[in-house]
Amino acid sequence: MIGRITSSTMTQQSLRTLQTNLADRERLQNQAASQRAFRSPSEDPAAAATTLGVHGDQARVAQFARNISDGMAWVTTVDTALGASTDLLNRARDLTAQGANSGALSPTAREAIAQELETISAELLAKANTTVLGRSVFAGTSDAGGAFDPVTFAFNGAQGDGVRRRISDTETVRVDFDGAQAFGQGANSAFALLNDIAADLRSGAEVGGRLADIDGRLTEVVAARGATGARQVQLERASAQNRSTSVDLEARRAEVENVDSLEVLVRLQSAELVFQSALQVTAKSLQTNLLEFLR
Repeated sequence: MIGRITSSTMTQQSLRTLQTNLADRERLQNQAASQRAFRSPSEDPAAAATTLGVHGDQARVAQFARNISDGMAWVTTVDTALGASTDLLNRARDLTAQGANSGALSPTAREAIAQELETISAELLAKANTTVLGRSVFAGTSDAGGAFDPVTFAFNGAQGDGVRRRISDTETVRVDFDGAQAFGQGANSAFALLNDIAADLRSGAEVGGRLADIDGRLTEVVAARGATGARQVQLERASAQNRSTSVDLEARRAEVENVDSLEVLVRLQSAELVFQSALQVTAKSLQTNLLEFLR
């Protein structure tokens, strides 16, 4: 049985067709203007879900990048301080070796060496109390202003795993160094050692035996610098990997969210032609009025 087609039915169907074509044209116009594939999740739920996941991954990668940058600041500071400490201890060793030649040195010369050793001890202490944004790089997780007491040379830092930064989903790296391990502490510290050598020089005691003590402390500082260098290399690798991941995620986001400008313009022109054709067809098909029908 054929249903009855009335003018009202034709009008309503024509209006629905025009509205659909108009909505399609409006959507394409928005895409061309914003360069975005969709404005709301309801337009493309699958793409929206993918986009949310990609944005979450990008936020996580961006946080890793900040952690790596902060970690690099820490390990670079530690490396610089340990490098300067190595130079100071080498100078102290040379002075001690010079002071060991007691027969050729006058009391004035011994006093001059003693004063320089004390100056080196103070400089070494300053390096051991190096900070980054108010945090000591040799005191672990302690919030003490300095890793070592300037008078007693006691270690104020916290023992343990130290300051760590997460650089990936599965990897963390320590960015500080245990000051007690590198410089010793208290009476056994490098600072106290140099002051003791200075005191021995003033008293006329033999200081040749102290060279082995300086060598032992030098070995610890050099080993600390080597460990710090390995962490720095680890951070550099993580940084390169993080940048690569960030580029991949941005490409994936653009693939889902962005549109091909040329393709959208072609589709927009096509939609415009379809809409204009629909208008013309509708105008012709609905122009019959009641008088023309009766005639």
